Amino acid sequence: MALTVLSVAYPFAPVGPDAVGGAEQVLAALDRALVAAGHRSLVIACTGSRVAGVLLPVQPPGGRIDDATRAAVQGAVRRRIAEALARHPVDLVHLHGIDFATYLPPPGITTLATLHLPPDWYPADTFAATRPDLHMVCVSETQQRACPPGARLLPPIGNGVDASPTVKATRRRFALALGRVCPEKGFHHALDAARLAGLPLLIGGRVFPYEAHERHFAEEIWPRLGAGSRFLGPVGGARKRRLLSAARCLLVPSLVPETSSLVSMEAMANGTPVVAYRSGALAEIVEPGVTGFLVEPGDITGLADAARAADSIDPAACRAAARTRFAVERTTDRYLDLYRRLADGAARAGAA
Repeated sequence: MALTVLSVAYPFAPVGPDAVGGAEQVLAALDRALVAAGHRSLVIACTGSRVAGVLLPVQPPGGRIDDATRAAVQGAVRRRIAEALARHPVDLVHLHGIDFATYLPPPGITTLATLHLPPDWYPADTFAATRPDLHMVCVSETQQRACPPGARLLPPIGNGVDASPTVKATRRRFALALGRVCPEKGFHHALDAARLAGLPLLIGGRVFPYEAHERHFAEEIWPRLGAGSRFLGPVGGARKRRLLSAARCLLVPSLVPETSSLVSMEAMANGTPVVAYRSGALAEIVEPGVTGFLVEPGDITGLADAARAADSIDPAACRAAARTRFAVERTTDRYLDLYRRLADGAARAGAA
């Protein structure tokens, strides 16, 4: 049975295969898988998103993202959802944003919310929801264990990446950090560790227009650049794969409990070891001594020592781990199976 799935992204971050955020990359993979399997995919996401299905765009206002901007854009998302439900025979709505509770569809629509971020970042009443048509799923066992006791959660579905043959590049003497440039990602720790290790650090990512993110870049990142360390801005596609393939290691010094780490999986797919803080689900992803090293959060000297030791990691072991553990097809197959089961259950309930 062909399904119509309405996916709703966090409205301030573009969706696409080269998106900076993990949630946006996961949504893009699901959108492609739905279309490839003959289903209909509708995606509510900000203007500039790239989807395989039908994009229903929301245009955030320019400038800094503050409370007033959030409220206005969330209202626009609510209107888009109402329009989509009125025009299309939607079988299931899949929500991905941290703010999903502000634009839940009306009761009676089968709704799935993937929790991409640490549980304590969501409003407390998120986990007290009792709507029988609202289902929530985590992206790792670590994240699920951190949720409040008694929360109504489906079994977690781990994230995945394209683990197919990658760009071949000569390994070079630099470390790499990729992702959103914000305080919790700890790129200032990565810069300090790279300096201690005697390695240049290349940072690829985006500074989103939040006041705290812009201030962090100006005060903590910019002053540490130089001596070979550079901020590249957003990178994607073949350039991203070349950087990952050429880097001595990927540094992931996250200062919050990571629920997953797509960039770590991507690094492994390119044969590159991951040097990370032992933060949240990173302990599920990185196998010390095989695909990288884990050090205790805040241990910048340990991070530097691990970066120097990264050459001892076999690139073939990293690629094998990505193929066997993190292939995106495992993720999309599990979600498409879940979509069918939830839609079938709703159809049976409606016929009873």
